[in-house]
Amino acid sequence: MALKALDIYKLLPKRNCKECGDPTCLTFAMKLAGGKADVELCPYLDEAAKSVLGATTRPPIRLVKLGIGERSFSVGEEFVLYRHEKTFYHPPGIVFKIADTESPDRISTVTLRVRDEFFTRVGADLRFNGIAIENASSSAEIFARAVETVEKIADLPLVLITADPAALAAALVHCGTYRPLIHAATSENRKEFCALAKQHGCPLVVRAKTIDGLAQLTRDCTADGVQDLIMDLLPESLQAFIVRSTTIRQLAITRLAPDLGYPVFLDASIMDLPDAAIALGITKYASIIISSPLSPAVAEAALTLRQNIYTDPQKPIQMNPGLYRVGNPGKDAPVLMTVNFSLTFFTLQGYLESTRLPCFMLIVDTEGLSVLTAVAAGKLSEMLVKDSIKKFAVEEEVSHRKLIIPGYASPLSGRIEEATGWKVMVGPRDAAEIGEYLHEEWKR
Repeated sequence: MALKALDIYKLLPKRNCKECGDPTCLTFAMKLAGGKADVELCPYLDEAAKSVLGATTRPPIRLVKLGIGERSFSVGEEFVLYRHEKTFYHPPGIVFKIADTESPDRISTVTLRVRDEFFTRVGADLRFNGIAIENASSSAEIFARAVETVEKIADLPLVLITADPAALAAALVHCGTYRPLIHAATSENRKEFCALAKQHGCPLVVRAKTIDGLAQLTRDCTADGVQDLIMDLLPESLQAFIVRSTTIRQLAITRLAPDLGYPVFLDASIMDLPDAAIALGITKYASIIISSPLSPAVAEAALTLRQNIYTDPQKPIQMNPGLYRVGNPGKDAPVLMTVNFSLTFFTLQGYLESTRLPCFMLIVDTEGLSVLTAVAAGKLSEMLVKDSIKKFAVEEEVSHRKLIIPGYASPLSGRIEEATGWKVMVGPRDAAEIGEYLHEEWKR
């Protein structure tokens, strides 16, 4: 179990020397308890205390990095079982799988899709993460050629799926310096796979049908010098995956089984319901999810779900407050005020763009709260609007003094008029009606 701050404090030298960067040993202990400091920062800890504290304050699930460069990503280093307890930190990598028996054109097409395809949601570009190449041919030469095809056109993290050490060695000739993920070491081939993973500095998947078997493999692999491990649970059904992944997560975060403190691998493409498997993997602790290339609709749904689950529930997604332009607005363009909750901003912006009427959006800082919540919580007020008009020099941009506020902010209309001296127009509650509203009300 993780130690509490006072338990950690008892193991510290209590010198209050400040050499760790904190004013007191108690402050340092509190940071250690929260996983926000490293025991190595204390120069006076003896080795016994370091051993105890290191085991209890390091992340319960190891951080593992795949690939190098701009598209590399990290998984693991999670601290909680439920997202609302704190947050989830490292979104799972969703990787498209293709067999080495496919034509070079097909391999290139899937690779280019992963490299170039994205869609934007609430200000973030959502993408898939890499390519998994399966040695379906059982040929080392064909496998290596498929890997070479991918490497020629994209710098993407790779997953190399094979049971043959010779095929793996041939593939690593083309990508071994780029930290591909090797899948998978078993009790039968562990020595050969560990040797290749260690030689090329690659993370390694271990695979077993039981939790005890996985724990034994992680112990053996770390003894062989491979530290960056990911666990394939080999679930025979979605139910089995949920049970095993949840059990492993519980054992890992409570530190009852440190040998299970590694990210989890899921090949959704071989499950009976692959789309459902992707969704379950995102929500139930998979860190690497392998999928067949998805249709555009399913792809957007998967990426949206991942973004939602891995958004900090305690920190709403926010836009920077300011004056934004839609189109090329002139001095007579309408000014629409709203809050800096990202979903509100992008929803309104989308509907305004569809009207083809140039206008200004005045975004005020409600700490990421929606309009209705901000009004109820007192975060949206007449003084905030007045200060925002001044701060962002709205009066210099338009020749009129008319401000459109959201329908849910209507209780503030009179106070905003009094505080700002602007005429306040109450817009619709539903952003979808803004086009009709502007057409009927703005020119009156």
